[in-house]
Amino acid sequence: MNKIAKWILGILLSLSLIVATVGLYNREKLLRLWNVNSLFDADRIVENFSNMKTMFLSAPINIGSAPFIWPIQPKSLPATLELAGESQTLDAWLKQSKTTSLLVIQDGTLVSENYYLGTKQQDQRISWSMAKSFLSAAFGVAVGRGDIESLDQKVTDYVEDLRGTAYDGATIRNVLHMASGVRFNEDYLDYDSDINKMGRTLALGSSMDGFAADLQEKQGNPGEVRRYTSIDTHVLSMVLRKATGKSLVEHVGSDIISKLGFEHEAYYVTDGYGVAFALGGINMSSRDYAKFGQLFLDQGKWQGEQIVPRSWTVESVLNTAPATSKKRSFGYGYQWWVPRNAKDEFFAVGIYGQYIFIDRPNRTVIVKTSAHREFRNDGAGGSKIKHETIEAFRSIVRQMAARN
Repeated sequence: MNKIAKWILGILLSLSLIVATVGLYNREKLLRLWNVNSLFDADRIVENFSNMKTMFLSAPINIGSAPFIWPIQPKSLPATLELAGESQTLDAWLKQSKTTSLLVIQDGTLVSENYYLGTKQQDQRISWSMAKSFLSAAFGVAVGRGDIESLDQKVTDYVEDLRGTAYDGATIRNVLHMASGVRFNEDYLDYDSDINKMGRTLALGSSMDGFAADLQEKQGNPGEVRRYTSIDTHVLSMVLRKATGKSLVEHVGSDIISKLGFEHEAYYVTDGYGVAFALGGINMSSRDYAKFGQLFLDQGKWQGEQIVPRSWTVESVLNTAPATSKKRSFGYGYQWWVPRNAKDEFFAVGIYGQYIFIDRPNRTVIVKTSAHREFRNDGAGGSKIKHETIEAFRSIVRQMAARN
């Protein structure tokens, strides 16, 4: 074979390798896109919610090397719940809401632990918007360290790429309160909504930072009205990364999760640049979600160590956000929800029925994970079901406290 023939053969082999590599890359992107579009299918949703890293890009979170095992003292759950003045069996409510796990912690002891629909204790379950409260905790650590001077600074003081966007003029506090004033369509049932476009951005490995920086429309002034805007949480993660010089994965892992003694692995879903899906991408076991709840029940202290500043764990869970125009609404703090008529109760919540509920006076944490595809079929965008769930938690706490 002469030199020219060898050169041509070399070029063809190189081109073949490039084509194969590009084909594999595009195949992976298309597979992730297909996963987004079929994520909530009835025959897949339960398994999908426990196996997100098989479908999306992800990054492991540092869980430390000394697992904490919950002390166990089994207690029976109440057989019936009082919901809207009517009795309903606990089993019927769990089945109706497509529960996959339910854990109750009292006084730092695991008193009830149950798994449903074929799930297991070690499953790493997707948090969805419960991840927002983890972001809040990480933010509190950064504020306590002095990495962020004031919540009344503008987000553009830290992230120059947001200048000239819909976030220009919003303070960190505005964004923590979901009162950025940014126009963002959060309708999961609308294929062309912003939240679904964001999901496709994530699946295709594009930049979440770029997606946030492309938002140009406002629907009000910052700080005036609270409108639930999930991309606000990603903007907070951009601020946090600029302020600390660490990724959110590193920050949450080193400053919070590794100190709680997780029993099982944990990870974040990420975009194609390794940036954490801050607003909904944490995955961990239900037992480990309960440790985060216990951390906030004890005002940021874990096993004698103050991990999150006490002042933040008090302030962030108060109903301090501006009012919302929606009826039957809950209160809101810094990425935490506050029930109506709360008595030092608050909760993290994720779409399709994920909850960490904290009742400080009764020293109780309840974790509930679900695969509830009908969560919005209440005619109130899921609000009615959310109220019912908090009422169910309160009924469980009330009956177990009375029994004790």
